[in-house]
Amino acid sequence: MKLSSDRILTTHVGSLPRPPAVVDYLLRRERGQPFDQEGFERTMKKGVADIVSHQAEMGIAVVSDGETSKIGYSTYLHDRYSGFGGEVRGKVHLDLRDHPEFINRMQVFTGPRTYKRMQCIAPIELKDRTLLENDIANFRAALSSTAVTEGFMNAASPGVVAAFLPNACYSSHAAYIEALARALQLEYEAIAGAGLVLQIDCPDLAMARHTSFQELTEEQFLARAAFHVEALNYALRNVPVDQVRVHICWGNYEGPHDHDIALEKILPIALKLKARALLFESANPRHEHEWAVWRDARLPEDLVLVPGVLDSCSNYVEHPELVAQRLLRFADIVGRERVMAGTDCGFGTFAGYSKVDGGIAFKKLRAMVEGAALASQRLWH
Repeated sequence: MKLSSDRILTTHVGSLPRPPAVVDYLLRRERGQPFDQEGFERTMKKGVADIVSHQAEMGIAVVSDGETSKIGYSTYLHDRYSGFGGEVRGKVHLDLRDHPEFINRMQVFTGPRTYKRMQCIAPIELKDRTLLENDIANFRAALSSTAVTEGFMNAASPGVVAAFLPNACYSSHAAYIEALARALQLEYEAIAGAGLVLQIDCPDLAMARHTSFQELTEEQFLARAAFHVEALNYALRNVPVDQVRVHICWGNYEGPHDHDIALEKILPIALKLKARALLFESANPRHEHEWAVWRDARLPEDLVLVPGVLDSCSNYVEHPELVAQRLLRFADIVGRERVMAGTDCGFGTFAGYSKVDGGIAFKKLRAMVEGAALASQRLWH
């Protein structure tokens, strides 16, 4: 993992707005509709090449493939592994229970949900390794024609898969997590083995408290989160820590978020992750104040912080000066070499389903690059 040496590096959480042709193919596959396989593969390859080129043109240093080929960051597993089927309804988030009118307005703005929430109904087994292999090949090909600093590829954590695709097969939640960890280990090692930085997405360590695991007490939830970290670390045992970064968030949606679990309660668990860098929400109104938690925590001396300097739920474009101020705050905590500029979450978490306009998302990313340049000038000159 490349670190800052003469400037604050810029990155993001991973998913980016997908072009209509990509979304059309993904929706056809998700809905079980017929589609041309060669056309699908050709469209995904072009989509990855275009999004990598676009990130490079904007000046983003550490880029992703935009999660182009995935219907969703947490539900794509059912395309690659057998054992999933049916469809279940997600639980109403605790912060939204008292606001049904707001839920309806959200659906009007974002459009209908595009992804299926299946459940695990049989033992998990690898179904199609070529999907991952194609993703890696497409990304490496795109990276070879750009001058970016580094590339990272996302993969779901066992815990976030369990939060979106619930267990109806294994004897216990723990057994399900262990099965997911064994399955995902193949994915983690393949990404790292290809020379890419591996990003694990772990909203289960925060968001799931008020969503999928809301029936647990806080003590039970924290115990579950700690177990998820243990299982993930075991799945990462053959991956060098310098190739791992982890994203934690409280849910990429506009809402009250007044049931979000506090960072100070989950941070001791998160700090046990086998990861060189942590990406986290730090720009939205509910979590920006938690910069002080990072300041007061006893952090590992080699941990890299990637605070969100862009709110991924708002169509406001942050001013570059605000971005710079946010970065300087974290540079004061861990030093300029151990800070990167990131986003609160992805801008294309689920294909074709987002509150933030695609064009505005890219304007926000440009503002991040400009703000990081301002911060770099003040830190190095």
